[in-house]
Amino acid sequence: MKINPKTGIDQLIFGMKQKDVTAIYGNPDKQYKDEENNVIFLYNDKKLRLTFYEDENLKLGYMISSNPDLELFSEKIIGKQIDEVEKNVISKGIKSLEIENFDTVDNYFNESNWVIFQVEYKEVIRFELGATINDKDEFDWKFKG
Repeated sequence: MKINPKTGIDQLIFGMKQKDVTAIYGNPDKQYKDEENNVIFLYNDKKLRLTFYEDENLKLGYMISSNPDLELFSEKIIGKQIDEVEKNVISKGIKSLEIENFDTVDNYFNESNWVIFQVEYKEVIRFELGATINDKDEFDWKFKG
């Protein structure tokens, strides 16, 4: 599953609606609303969680995955040492990663690409990708459907 920074993961593109996603992956294994009334889709086989933002006309705006087949810049990231992943992404133009600590987990975050590598024991265990914000302080939706 290829990660496309600022755009999406695999065939999923930020700005898609629920019907666009189900046309590709079928119905989710679980669907619910979070505390902000966003719609969440869970796909167990893909280890993928998708968030459709309520205040943005239910457009796909956030993706979380722990799929071992996730690839960023042609390198798998889940299960890899963060030092190795960080070196790779910086060499490909993601300038820097800020580190936030939460008990046993560290988040390595880059705001301009809205990527988060969640790390435990120095190993990437989860990846998060969000739609980016443009110069007008609006979401930069990539899907033109």
